[in-house]
Amino acid sequence: MTTGPGISRTPLPKGFTASGINCGVRKYRPDLGVIISETEAITAGVFTQNECRGASVLYSQGILPSAHIRAIVTNSGQANAATGMLGRDRNWQMALSAAQSVGCLPHQVITASTGVIGVQLDIEKITAGMASLIERATETAESFALAIMTTDLIPKTVTTEVELTDGTVRITGICKGSGMIHPNMATMLGFLLTDVEMTIEMAQTLLKEASDLSFNMISVDGDTSTNDCNFLMANGASGVAIRNENDRKAFRNALVEISICLAKSIARDGEGATKLIEVELNGAMGAKMAKRAARGITLSPLIKSAIHGEDPNWGRILARLGAESVPGEALARMTLSIQGVVIYENGAPVAFDRAEVRRLLKTDTVRITADLHSGHSNAMAWGCDLSKKYVDINAEYST
Repeated sequence: MTTGPGISRTPLPKGFTASGINCGVRKYRPDLGVIISETEAITAGVFTQNECRGASVLYSQGILPSAHIRAIVTNSGQANAATGMLGRDRNWQMALSAAQSVGCLPHQVITASTGVIGVQLDIEKITAGMASLIERATETAESFALAIMTTDLIPKTVTTEVELTDGTVRITGICKGSGMIHPNMATMLGFLLTDVEMTIEMAQTLLKEASDLSFNMISVDGDTSTNDCNFLMANGASGVAIRNENDRKAFRNALVEISICLAKSIARDGEGATKLIEVELNGAMGAKMAKRAARGITLSPLIKSAIHGEDPNWGRILARLGAESVPGEALARMTLSIQGVVIYENGAPVAFDRAEVRRLLKTDTVRITADLHSGHSNAMAWGCDLSKKYVDINAEYST
């Protein structure tokens, strides 16, 4: 698997091109992006469960899943959420403009927007830049990845090849996200592209599985966005199909691995973050409890602040697990470790070298492991620390 940053070019699967340009909405970085499939692509999507949904979400939800998508057009800087009928009309104009430039029908283009809520699309600038956007499309991901960034510090791309019965296929993932991160059934903006042949039903199932194990297990600040969406496009350009259960398993595992890699990159790039927090929750009495408890630890501002301050205040972790309805009898059996050091076991604290654990917490990745010794369900979740810089960024976001 190859990831960015650290590489100069992230190749797209066969039959895909992408581009990103500055159309004048933002001052210094690309703000308009497109992904194009040479042929009609099977496309699935998962979307935010926030009841306040952006115009792009409402539009794309009305189209997907589909076997006929040719392009995804995106804009950054203007979320086009809470913008009424005018916002929906401008989203349609953006899709129509992209369709005309690509040479397809409007319902073959889906949309995604990110930026400040309550701000209408500057549709004149967007449509004026569309032809140039399409003309500059290449077989690499970087310019598109830059065009979807908001407060992100780095573009996020990853690619891998998968060996199936009939040959090799590629999966390339691109995403953005840094703040307002607590996905619910989706991600911030995510794009998973592949040249494999698959059915619509398989695409939707695989996307849901991958999202639940990755993007739905991260949290930066507990806020679910109005514009969260995650797409899987499969255009079949490789000529290689998923033929049997072994093929399905290999492709599914690669898709999950790519999704986790992207999800972790979002958590690590959380607004103001200095540390990635990894939580491993083992021995729960059910998958639902395992996921809720693991994610709850990454969500707690008290725990996030302690990690930022390199303070091994394990009582906050125990309290959060109790707040997430982990039964008292399970907590009494639990083994809790920070950076591999056991600090709580069998209902009582364990003596540990506090200075040593503080030293271990100075790294840029912090791992918390809890084993409830109560069942067979496990979960992984990811988050980041909470710093003063997070407050500064969001105090000035719309200005």
